[in-house]
Amino acid sequence: MGRYDRHFVLREIGPAGQARLKEAKALLIGAGGLGSAAGLYLAAAGVGTIGVADADAVELSNLQRQIIHRMDSVGTAKTASAARAIRELNPEVEVRVHEGRVDPENIQRLIEPYDVVLDCTDRFESKFLVNDACVLSQKPYVHAGVTRFEGQVMSYLPGQGPCLRCLLGGVPSPAEAPVCAQVGVLGAVVGIIGSVQALEAVKLLLGIGKPLVGRVLRFDGLNMETRVVPIPGADPDCAVCGPHGTIRSLSENAREYVITP
Repeated sequence: MGRYDRHFVLREIGPAGQARLKEAKALLIGAGGLGSAAGLYLAAAGVGTIGVADADAVELSNLQRQIIHRMDSVGTAKTASAARAIRELNPEVEVRVHEGRVDPENIQRLIEPYDVVLDCTDRFESKFLVNDACVLSQKPYVHAGVTRFEGQVMSYLPGQGPCLRCLLGGVPSPAEAPVCAQVGVLGAVVGIIGSVQALEAVKLLLGIGKPLVGRVLRFDGLNMETRVVPIPGADPDCAVCGPHGTIRSLSENAREYVITP
């Protein structure tokens, strides 16, 4: 039996689809909780090249949800730890490590070689940076966010649907969007949402199914409820994807991407 036998019998994938996955390139921006689940499932699926971008080191408190890391990784770079786990799971995957801070000056060069980007960050300032870079670079990407027992996922395809700014307008204040360190998060919820991200990425890479373009999946793990909410369409007044958008340079908009305390 071969590694991808269960894919081969899927009509939507088959040997031809598996060959496309082998040639595909996916970038994880963030090697934390979302990146853990998404990265492992993309590797298991046989995505040929997986990039991992992160600037942090593994901490003991990460292990409650960041299942790509192990005890012996504490203190080491998350990129190196994630790359090791991906290679151990599937040696056929090429892992590209991008250690260091992703910022307005380097993100567009970073995402350029990849077919799809997965936003696995944990701050809205970073999420809007990923969104704006992907919109300006015409790059498909999958957004996700998690806090407490809840999470959400949406996908962006250039010219085919709204972006994160269409949904939220701008970066929420810390009071509106507290981080997990302040309000907590259940690790299993992060794993569910990261797995949905991987599923969306595979669908985008293969052009199959109905991705979450123009829709947001919202998951409530405490009450075990899932809703898929339509977004009324791209906002014509959106600052980045609208026809009269004002954001045309990330460096000129850099102040919005600064992480607030």
